[in-house]
Amino acid sequence: MMKKQKPTEERTGCLYLVATPIGNLEDITLRALRVLKEADVIACEDTRQTQKLLGHYDIAKRLVSYHEHNEMTRAAELVIELEQGAHVALVSDAGTPGISDPGHRLVTLCQRHEIPVVPVPGPSALVAALVASGLPTDEFVFVGFLPARAGERRRALGRLAGERRTIAFYEAPHRLAEMLRDAAEILGARPAVVAREVTKVHEEFVRGTLAELAERFGAKPPKGEITLLVGPGEAAAPAVDLNVSLPKRVEQLMREQQMDHKAALKQAARERGLSKRDAYKVVLSERQ
Repeated sequence: MMKKQKPTEERTGCLYLVATPIGNLEDITLRALRVLKEADVIACEDTRQTQKLLGHYDIAKRLVSYHEHNEMTRAAELVIELEQGAHVALVSDAGTPGISDPGHRLVTLCQRHEIPVVPVPGPSALVAALVASGLPTDEFVFVGFLPARAGERRRALGRLAGERRTIAFYEAPHRLAEMLRDAAEILGARPAVVAREVTKVHEEFVRGTLAELAERFGAKPPKGEITLLVGPGEAAAPAVDLNVSLPKRVEQLMREQQMDHKAALKQAARERGLSKRDAYKVVLSERQ
């Protein structure tokens, strides 16, 4: 049986998920400002970052840190306050809390304790970058940050090889060129847009194929917040089934794509985030 949230009109604890500006401080709703002013406590990733926003709008509130390193213990502490009737506003450093930022654990805990959770929508780097990218927006998939390790990142990209919708990623600037090179190899010649510093003074949208963008940002690494949008290819490749053994995948590539053994082994290794040498060892081991 589904549980109903308690009515928010009562003076009972309530968690507000408040979206805050991703750059330009004017990008905040009147409702968000009212909720921040009326909250008993504001939970934020970085109290210094949130204090800049609150100072700009002359809001003085008690702040508590809530980030990935203390989320488990702080979520329980906040629930205790909420059960005692506190109104808590959760914010991230920028954008909507819970989207590639802490928040999910607290929301889940509130639901378990039948504490109302109220979204206060607003800025999102994902949506802002997507609608200005020029890529299809009728359907898209949001991946967030890919794994930092090369092998895990390439395997994640391999699972997206057959994706025909626009794909949205967040990426750290120092990893962007490497990620673009992997994406170009695995996803193919697809149109892409690097949205940098959206809504900020140095906002920039750079368009090209994945390979072109990899070359550009490899020569000159970017700075700032990055959102990467990847459009569908002319003919998206089928998704790679990583449950198929490596030798069978090599045979499949040789048969279906008319590759020689060397090229097929290289492609199969790339799909799994392996070096060619390690892939060769796997093939020999499985044959023996």
